[in-house]
Amino acid sequence: MWQILMTRHDQLLAALWQHVQLTVMAVVIAAAIAIPLAIWAEKNRRYAEWLLQLTGIFQTLPSLAVLGLLIPLVGIGAPAALIALVIYALLPIFQNTYLGLTGVEHDVLDGGRALGLSRHQVLRKIQLPLAQPSIVAGLRTATVLIIGTATLASLIGAGGLGDFILLGIDRNNTALILIGALASALLALIGSFGVQWVANRRPFWRNSLLIGLSALFIGGSVLPMLPGKQAPATITIAGKLGSEPDILIHMYADLITQAQPKTRVVLKPSFGVTSFLYGALENKKIDLYPEFTGTVTASIANPPVQLAAGADAKATYVAAQKVARKNGLVLTKPMQFNDTYGLAVTKKLAQTYDLKTIGDLKKVPQLKAGMTAEFLDRPDGMPGVEKTYGLKIPSVSLDPALRYQALHDGQVSVVDAYTTDAQIQQYDLQVLTDDRHFFPVYQGAALMRADFATAHPTLVAAIDQLAGQISDDDMRAMNYAVNVKHQSAASVARHFLKTHGLLK
Repeated sequence: MWQILMTRHDQLLAALWQHVQLTVMAVVIAAAIAIPLAIWAEKNRRYAEWLLQLTGIFQTLPSLAVLGLLIPLVGIGAPAALIALVIYALLPIFQNTYLGLTGVEHDVLDGGRALGLSRHQVLRKIQLPLAQPSIVAGLRTATVLIIGTATLASLIGAGGLGDFILLGIDRNNTALILIGALASALLALIGSFGVQWVANRRPFWRNSLLIGLSALFIGGSVLPMLPGKQAPATITIAGKLGSEPDILIHMYADLITQAQPKTRVVLKPSFGVTSFLYGALENKKIDLYPEFTGTVTASIANPPVQLAAGADAKATYVAAQKVARKNGLVLTKPMQFNDTYGLAVTKKLAQTYDLKTIGDLKKVPQLKAGMTAEFLDRPDGMPGVEKTYGLKIPSVSLDPALRYQALHDGQVSVVDAYTTDAQIQQYDLQVLTDDRHFFPVYQGAALMRADFATAHPTLVAAIDQLAGQISDDDMRAMNYAVNVKHQSAASVARHFLKTHGLLK
């Protein structure tokens, strides 16, 4: 953990700042909505129960579902994450404010009115001060809730401490997970006590602190967007979950920097699944990302391209190029390795039931599959496998990084695998032969918008140096170095480029 803190302290500070920004902005916005709403509901109590039920429903919505629903509306990144966090913060703030206001004794309110105080003065001088402990409790609860939920923001490219947790799960690195989790827990404690501390200050100092903090966070968010000196060209490269996309985006970054030294390259690893990255590319949130020819024809094409059984790499790439052009995109020349899908079992199970092909799974009684959600849903995934091989296997959805551990621990019998996955070597697994040639070819290539490619021909030429490079064994060895030996994706990528004469 200490070594990671020393090597990644800049990344940790950046993630912490992103997390704090999201939390503060979400609490402020939620309070600006919920507190006035609770004041109104206290005077119109027949609507209060409906509002409590509505905010309660918001609280029960699964966070991943909320993020998924917001992406088509506002895109990926901080805006979607901020809206989701505000939704989750409404209930505790509204509920506690309403209960605090309605809990003030009527005799106290009548006494204020008897002294000639107006309705507004009664609220400001009597109700709100007496309800303050309850309101502060709601703000503290919302703050802690938001800090915990904000770790999911990294799934849609909003950053935060979730980047460390997701990276740790993907790399099977407990230290990274602990750093992200402990930092989030510590931040929750600081946030909870911080809200209470600010609330206990005298009005002048409390208001000064709130104005100062607001200026700090608004300034930190807005100032970078103001016009100033012309900044160097910035190119944003994102990658899917996993070590392989992480290695590839670092290769792209090194080659681009070598070809265009003045270009600033921003990397967004572990950005999510195909739909997230493709949406980000369309919305110009990112400029390019590593994609696979088979994924373009099966998941990006609408409707999916029906390739002939056993279509080779060239035919798949030509079909993927056509799909890309139709969608206003450019797919660079593919690399050599074929990271296609496969079904993997332990060698012990394969020996017990003499499993060699996917069709042989019919021999196994009480078979249970653990698959990624994407594989269970894709037409070239489990639905197509079952149809082609006449199988019907009970399946559960598992995180990509956890499915191999579940197989190793005997919790599932078979998992979906990529043929270049390091875990095949790490857990001594056997990939069953796809003798009916169901899975298409999946060669890696960079996907970008056509207008971006036209504006950056030098960049495209730099990435095209990888065309025909990186064999299956090369990719599997690099994945093993990152996932099992815990080497950084950046160092592994740079070592390959240098040893193959692609980087000076």
